[in-house]
Amino acid sequence: AEIADDVVVMEKGYVVEQGETRTLFDHQNHPYTRRLLGAVKRLDKPSEAKVGPMPGAPDILRVENLHLHFHKREGFLQRITDTTKAVDGISFNLQKGEALGIVGESGSGKTTVGRCIARVYDPTEGTIKYNNENIATANSEELQTYRQQTRMIFQDPFASLNPRMTVQQIIAEPLVVNHIASGSELEGRVATLLTEVGLDPAMMERYPHAFSGGQRQRIVVARAIALEPKLVIADEPTSALDVSIRTQVLDLLLRLQAEMGLSFIFISHDMAVIRYFCDRVAVMYQGQIVEIGETEKIITD
Repeated sequence: AEIADDVVVMEKGYVVEQGETRTLFDHQNHPYTRRLLGAVKRLDKPSEAKVGPMPGAPDILRVENLHLHFHKREGFLQRITDTTKAVDGISFNLQKGEALGIVGESGSGKTTVGRCIARVYDPTEGTIKYNNENIATANSEELQTYRQQTRMIFQDPFASLNPRMTVQQIIAEPLVVNHIASGSELEGRVATLLTEVGLDPAMMERYPHAFSGGQRQRIVVARAIALEPKLVIADEPTSALDVSIRTQVLDLLLRLQAEMGLSFIFISHDMAVIRYFCDRVAVMYQGQIVEIGETEKIITD
């Protein structure tokens, strides 16, 4: 809309409509063009499927004065010559059943915050309290239990699935690693999870290359909910998807949130997606939260 003079719309290898950009955006002749633009317009307002936390719901997560610094070391003695403050003293809370968005430009520190919460990174300073237990200083045994209840959905559904594993192996892996299911029970759990995310269980023997981007992200979601977590950290989960299926994945996550009572940390650069999905939003800039509040209030003022 902002760049092109003319637009050509393709579906399944064929040109179904073309014309001057402004004319085509105002008047669509083909139903596929209307569906594409409809998918965009739906993100201009909050989803009607948003549930939000119950009034007075307790905090599932409380982050206080979180810092993460990356040091550059040089020379034989490896002296610190430069420090990057990726996260620089942020604090926020997350209620049970709430979806909190974290937005900011590239390099603002939003993804680093998600990885600190998942304990991919060890914080330099501060506390990360999950159900009042400080995860920032937890040992490996304590983290094993925590990571069963806290799962991640990654940005790129093409890179986050092992191409050498079948869908059954991919979804079953967390169940196997944590000794939760095996044999026919394991296969039944995988089939149920595939059904839960809108895929045919008959597909479980296929490899990731046989699926579209949207289907792959559904597989990633199935893997994430396999252990019935309480907290999901979604790092740009729709940015690699076509606009026509972006809302489908968001609606899937909203349905699972309502059915399973999930809490979300939703990291994104797209305010329309945040508006559609999140109850509150925190805006990050240069490692700090510069504004936090209810999504509609932040977007409108």
